[in-house]
Amino acid sequence: MADPSDPAGTGRSRPARLRDAAPERYAIIRRVTLVGAAVDLVLGLAKIAGGLLAQSQSLIADGVHSLSDLVTDVLVLFAARLARAKPDADHPYGHERIETVATVALGVVLIVIGAGIAVDSLWRLFHPEDLHLPAWWAMAVAAVSVVAKEGVYRYTLRAARRSRSRLLEANAWHARSDAASSIVVIVGVGGALLGLGYLDALAAVAVSWMIGRMGYRLARRSVEELIDTGLDPDQVEAIRGALMGVDGVSDLHMLRTRQMGPKTLVDVHILLDDPKLSVSEGHQISETARAELIRQFRDVEDVTVHIDPEDDEEIAQGRHLGLRGEVEARLRAAWSEVPETQAIRRITLHYLDGRIQVEVELPLDLALAGEAPEPIRRRFEQALEHDPDVSEVRVLFG
Repeated sequence: MADPSDPAGTGRSRPARLRDAAPERYAIIRRVTLVGAAVDLVLGLAKIAGGLLAQSQSLIADGVHSLSDLVTDVLVLFAARLARAKPDADHPYGHERIETVATVALGVVLIVIGAGIAVDSLWRLFHPEDLHLPAWWAMAVAAVSVVAKEGVYRYTLRAARRSRSRLLEANAWHARSDAASSIVVIVGVGGALLGLGYLDALAAVAVSWMIGRMGYRLARRSVEELIDTGLDPDQVEAIRGALMGVDGVSDLHMLRTRQMGPKTLVDVHILLDDPKLSVSEGHQISETARAELIRQFRDVEDVTVHIDPEDDEEIAQGRHLGLRGEVEARLRAAWSEVPETQAIRRITLHYLDGRIQVEVELPLDLALAGEAPEPIRRRFEQALEHDPDVSEVRVLFG
């Protein structure tokens, strides 16, 4: 029985593809996000309440940051649910870019929140009468937040890598930014207790900058995906190396890559060692190349391989030459005075270097029972010697 994980019959199995693991992947994302949301809710309320009681502007800002994580958690759940839908007639490549759009939205939300906190903190900084000396225990609240959010980050990042979800990975880094902002709070409150009251407001500005920077990075990466930005050069070179290792491939060009949610899509033109291989053998090589990329790179989900008999980036194009029906009619008209034309078994056309190489197969009896093969060959060749589109004529007997 054929191995369903080895579609090209290479004898090497590959891991289950993303589309096959979609339900399990969504279950992981949902569970991890709900755990993170519960932590965000508790920490956010605790830090805001603690900041109000301790009169710490930076702790309040940090609490708002934690609650903002709830917004991203909702986005993650909503996007992951929609993105797991199977490909359909309107979306033949699937719905994974819903996660990408949601990540852009997540980034914009963070930028807006960061800007709002920065404006409020700067206003307080230039109005000293509104600065308050925070209580020491505000640092203890922030320390608890650091431990909790770092735990959420590690838990979420492990799940993101297991499920190959960039959106979940973005949410993990969002959690770590919350932990980092709490460290800034500890520094700010500590400075204020040492008599440098403005440090608390400055710490809030630093937190807002961290939030905005994280939002920008998430949004930029996702926009790059939406406009089909290719993979980084090292990944592209690894894909090139895998393709060059396929038996029968001599070179390749027009290697293009793009990301679609957790999936990588690849398009490539490959050149064959022998440009005159049969269509079926060329197809076998292309299918082997496709299967090899899917086997070696876990994110590669779909590969389109175009077979080139020669480098069409450098060799003259032959689009003007026409297809078989037109070409064969011209050939037979040119050979109308050649007696052996009626005995032709097969005409093979090779479109190379902007011209056509013609192979004519005749019955072996013609070469054995009649005149010698060479005069027959010359008649076919001479009939086409003035045709500018024909570069070579070969007569075979079999």
